Order: sequence, then C-alpha cells, then structure tokens
Amino acid sequence: MSRWSYFARRVLLMIPIVFFGTTITFVILRMGPIDPAAAVIGASGDTEAYTSVRRSLGLDQPLWLQYVDYLRDLFTLQFGYSWVVNRGRPVWELIGVYAPRTIWLGFWSVMLPLFVGLPLGFYAGLNPNTLSDYVASFGGIVWRAMPNFWLAVIFVAVLTQSEQLFGFQWESWLVETNIVTPPELQRLWVPENFFGAFKAILPAALVLGSASMGNEMRIGRTAVLETKNENYVETARAKGVPGRKIVYKHVFRNALIPLVPIITGEAFLLLGGSVLVETVFSINGLGYLFYAATINADLPLVGSLMFFFILLSVGINIVQDLLYTLIDPRVGYGGEGA
Repeated sequence: MSRWSYFARRVLLMIPIVFFGTTITFVILRMGPIDPAAAVIGASGDTEAYTSVRRSLGLDQPLWLQYVDYLRDLFTLQFGYSWVVNRGRPVWELIGVYAPRTIWLGFWSVMLPLFVGLPLGFYAGLNPNTLSDYVASFGGIVWRAMPNFWLAVIFVAVLTQSEQLFGFQWESWLVETNIVTPPELQRLWVPENFFGAFKAILPAALVLGSASMGNEMRIGRTAVLETKNENYVETARAKGVPGRKIVYKHVFRNALIPLVPIITGEAFLLLGGSVLVETVFSINGLGYLFYAATINADLPLVGSLMFFFILLSVGINIVQDLLYTLIDPRVGYGGEGA
C-alpha cells in the first residue's frame, strides 16, 4: 500500500468515528436528567409556556427525526442558536468569542511541558545517578501526581498571598494582571500586550500542563537511557563521531519516537482538563462554555462543541501518524506493515 493510499484510508476512518461520537453525544443529551424546555422557561414557567417552548425547539417531534436534523445540522456546519446560555445568539459567534482563550491556554499548556519537561528529562537521562537526575526525577513524579483541580486552587491561593509569601505582588509584577480573569488577546504583536496575555494565562497553563510535564520528563529520561546504549550509538562512538553529534543526531532523535504518542495523547487530556482549569481561573474559554452549556442542557451548544472536540481528537491522531513518519525513517505510509 502506497503512502498516500494509507493516508487516504486513515482519513476515511475518521468518518465512522465522528459519526459514532456525535451519535453517542445525541443519546446522552436527549436521555439526560435536564429538560431543555424547563431550563429555557425557568422554575416559574407554566404548563402552557412549557408546551410552547418544546414545540418551538422541535422537542415534540419523534426522536428519530430530531436525530436526523441534529446530524444534518452538524455535518453542514449549521450549528444554530444557543437555547439557554446566551439565548438567541448564534453558536458560531459564541465559539468565535470563547475559542481564542482556549487556544491560547492550550498552546502554552503544550509548549511549557515541551520546553521545560522534555529538556529536563533528556538532561537527566544523559547524566544518570547524579543530583540533577534525582531532582528532575523527583520533580517529575511530584508534578505527575498532583490533580489539576487541586493544583489550580493551590496556585490561586499562593498567588493571592504572593506579597506575604515572596515579597512581591503577582498581580502588579511587571504588567498589571488579575489572577482569575480571561486574558486580553487584542494586538498581541505589541510586546506589552503579549507579555500581559502570557502572564495572565501562565498559572492556568502550568496547572493544565503539569501532568504532561511530569510524563515527558520521566519518559524522556527513560528513552535517552535506553537509546544511548543502543548498538548504533556504540558504533558511532567507535568510529570517532563527536559526542555532541551523537547526542543530537542519534540519541535525541530516536528518543523522541516513544514520546510522540505521549505528547499527542496528552492533547486529549487537555480537552477535559481545560473545563476544570478554566472554571477555577475564570478563563471563560470553550471549557467553561461547554460546562455552562451542559448543566443548562443547551443542546445546540453542547452538540456543536462536542462535534468540534471530536474533530480535534481525530485530527490529532492524523498528526501523530505524520510525526511518526517525520521522526522515524523506519515508519512510513508505505510497506506491507502499513
């Protein structure tokens, strides 16, 4: 099977996965404990208003017809309007308002572990059984063990009392920001605005990426330890290849191979963890929007966000396959094993 045939097959496999995910979402929403019509009219609504709302929302139609309409709207990207959270506002408009904050949070939640956890893990692997190795290994275990929701509360408490604990006030340090507030993402090309947005998102990004940082540090150390004792590394040493070239060309590149599924797999955890972290830090991103839509049975909003998350998850799998091909020359879309 050729490379492009394999890639086309992977893309086609997305269709049943997306279809199954959206079907499960519909079943859970329609069989959930919250009645959307009751959520719309509130506790003071009478029977006549309740019936009218159900009719206007199409909830009085047969379930199979609601399901067909639900799938048709999703796959044609007709997400409709919010029923409860922001009644009458287009879902696309809400996603456009809330998504940039989640993207900003997710970006730094991935970058910080990559540029902190991964180098520390590689350094510990190159210097085993030293003080730095012990410190990095212990730090990785501690970071990995901390639950996101607990760490978020601790961060808020510590940063609130930063002046008493560390002698400086976090909110006014360098740039004026709040601890629990959405980041301002306007005109990020201005250095002051960029740093302010980065500082505002930094505590939440550290919390959300904490488990990833611990994982990458621990597995990166193990991968380097295993790789640097491989036969091809010993052969390169015997041929007189400089040590730095061996490390960068042979050790680091091959040590990245087992980390690819770890890094891409943690992106799935960021989707779920962002709901808790965004709520604690008042980020008001897609995680918070999804939480609000779920508890209020806002079916168009929940269904659209779940559809978006499903597409993102499936897309990450495709990226994972591409990364394998780029990093490991032995893995590709061609060959009998593909």
